[in-house]
Amino acid sequence: MPRESVAEQGQGFELGSRRVGPEHPCVIIGEVGLAHEGSLGAAHAFLDGIANAGADGVKFQTHIAEAESTPQEPFRLRGSHQDATRYDYWKRTAFTESQWRELAAHARERGLLFLSSPFSVEAVNLLSRVGVHAWKIASGQVTDVPMFEQILETGLPILLSSGMSTLAEIDQAVQSIAAHRRPFLIFQTTSCYPCAPEKIGLNMLSEFRQRYHCSVGFSDHSGTVYAGLAAAMLGIQMLEVHVTLSREMFGADVSSSITLTDLRQVVEGVRFIERLRAHPVDKDALARELEPMRLLFCKSLVARKALSAGTVVEAAHLTTKKPGTGIAANRMHEMIGRRLRRDVAADEMLREEDFERRPEPAGMARPR
Repeated sequence: MPRESVAEQGQGFELGSRRVGPEHPCVIIGEVGLAHEGSLGAAHAFLDGIANAGADGVKFQTHIAEAESTPQEPFRLRGSHQDATRYDYWKRTAFTESQWRELAAHARERGLLFLSSPFSVEAVNLLSRVGVHAWKIASGQVTDVPMFEQILETGLPILLSSGMSTLAEIDQAVQSIAAHRRPFLIFQTTSCYPCAPEKIGLNMLSEFRQRYHCSVGFSDHSGTVYAGLAAAMLGIQMLEVHVTLSREMFGADVSSSITLTDLRQVVEGVRFIERLRAHPVDKDALARELEPMRLLFCKSLVARKALSAGTVVEAAHLTTKKPGTGIAANRMHEMIGRRLRRDVAADEMLREEDFERRPEPAGMARPR
């Protein structure tokens, strides 16, 4: 497909009541994942906390153990012996379809975009029935062709993670998206939990823009507010950040998450950065606007001691003091060698009219 077609699909699209694109506010998503540990009540608490923090959306993960896993699947990080296998963990933390519908309805009530990453064709089908605003595809699923094809058939926007993907795998995914003419965004993220600054890779944002002509986002696993704000300064269209109710909570993702209080700070910070980026400053125009402040804080030329009329001013006769309502301090050398027209008291601010005119250079014609 021509690059122009890819650019048209990737640069801007509707996401519920939001618009994703370079000229629109960054869409901020609170990522719950499985931090609810299988508690529906906790999931609802997360949802309310994310809404109260001012974020735009909430994202979960939808795992159906028998559809995506085998009992041989190893733990990424084993937190307890409650689950003998990761397969058991997926089963224990899963929600029923009616529970997913309950969460989706709650998200709508709070004005949040509702997202959940699927990890199987069956999960795609379940979420299609429940209703999501877009498909967030985890990087481990980018090469899952059956699931990817099922997602493409739905027509919803695609939010593509790049956490553990190669560029070749992303290329192939983008080609498939382009062939189906689906709107999309690519997230820069690194699948390390927590992610160290050296591996965050914000340089990839510009790489993705140039390579795929698309909107870009950042999915943050650093466990801090800093990386997301840095990405916002680079003009991302979407920010996803893992959240926790408390840093004392149990769970594999707590170390790579921020608290809901932190999330509020991130939201405020991103909105501050957007206003900053939208208003480039003309330094001279700003100086004119700040003229009252300049007059208050800048300095003027002042007589260091009493001077008589007719005195030829020397550097030793002058000093600089506030306010800046007289002859500007940076004109001191211009005043040296000029003759005073009147007596000046010590510490008196000098004015232009206090000085005789400089003699005109020899040979200069006088105006008629």
